[in-house]
Amino acid sequence: MKNISTKRFSVLSSVVLVFAAAVCSTAADSVNPVLRPPKGAQVAIVVFEDLQCPQCRRVAPILEQASKTYKIPLVRHDFPLPMHNWSYDAAVMARYFDVTSKALGNEFRDYIFSNQLEINPQNLRGYAEKFAGEHKVGLPFVIDPQGKFAAEVNADRDLGKAIKLEHTPTVYIVSSRHPDKPYVEMKDLSQLYALIDAMMKE
Repeated sequence: MKNISTKRFSVLSSVVLVFAAAVCSTAADSVNPVLRPPKGAQVAIVVFEDLQCPQCRRVAPILEQASKTYKIPLVRHDFPLPMHNWSYDAAVMARYFDVTSKALGNEFRDYIFSNQLEINPQNLRGYAEKFAGEHKVGLPFVIDPQGKFAAEVNADRDLGKAIKLEHTPTVYIVSSRHPDKPYVEMKDLSQLYALIDAMMKE
């Protein structure tokens, strides 16, 4: 009887473990890929930002510093809001610079943030030309003739809409270490480092 009970317990334990693994797998699979770390990383910071958004300007350098401090990726998504009159065009320009390198595209975004208070629809092109000249990159008269960069910005915006984004910046700490809770939204900037610490724990 003892052996039979032990076997039954063993079989039952196996079934429970398989079921638990399946539940975790299902939970992880149901997460939008945008809320997962990029390939090769276990933890990352994901931000949806609008280049005309004052709070995005304030948060951007803090996120970059956290990324360097923890040596984790910072994944930036363009989410231009309809009430802003030049952020969409600036995002398209950033995509143009992304072609040279993603680092250059992000440097352009930071450059736009640093000059945000002076930029308007009329002088945006001038700022882009200055940036391109300083980095020895050509800037064509028509930046996006095929609409490719606009499509990329729209795709990012659609990603945000798919996860019910309501404001910018929206910041998530995402992790592959917690299948039951693979991401957490940063609601308070003062909690950024504590959230990263929590998500980095096994």
